[in-house]
Amino acid sequence: MTETAAIPPVGAPPVGAPPVGFGPHEVDTAAATRDVPLKWVVVVDETLPPGRAVNAAVCVAGATVDRVPGLLGPAVDDADGSAHPGLPWLGCTVLGAAPDRLAAVRSRAAARDDVALADMPTQAQHTRVYDDYLFAVGRTPSAHLGYYAVSLVGPRRVVDRLTKGLRLLP
Repeated sequence: MTETAAIPPVGAPPVGAPPVGFGPHEVDTAAATRDVPLKWVVVVDETLPPGRAVNAAVCVAGATVDRVPGLLGPAVDDADGSAHPGLPWLGCTVLGAAPDRLAAVRSRAAARDDVALADMPTQAQHTRVYDDYLFAVGRTPSAHLGYYAVSLVGPRRVVDRLTKGLRLLP
């Protein structure tokens, strides 16, 4: 049996690079979101119908949680003892962009070591079987991929520069 090297996912930090995220001692749930050194933004193709836009945002958010340590705050029980899972303690802004601007944001973010990136190529919403999605993306050159959403976590100033001029998704 031949061993193969693991291929890091698209947008993963280079091997040996420190991950973008928070150590346990860096999670500060008492901090205002504007005072947190990292910022989380999801950018969605503003031309998508609402249901598909929400789907794209949720999918890249789900992928982001695994990539960024410390993103979720602690779970909490309400006064009646019902459990509620931890939510992003640093907040998450959802912005809209035209497809070409979305691709440009993704390209610029992917070139940075200090930004965690998760993306949703358009093929994701045009297949119903994950293996078909893998096949479709795997045979498409990077320059020919389109995106429905990207998720970025990185230093506040960097993320602000990458998303400058974008508005909240209506």
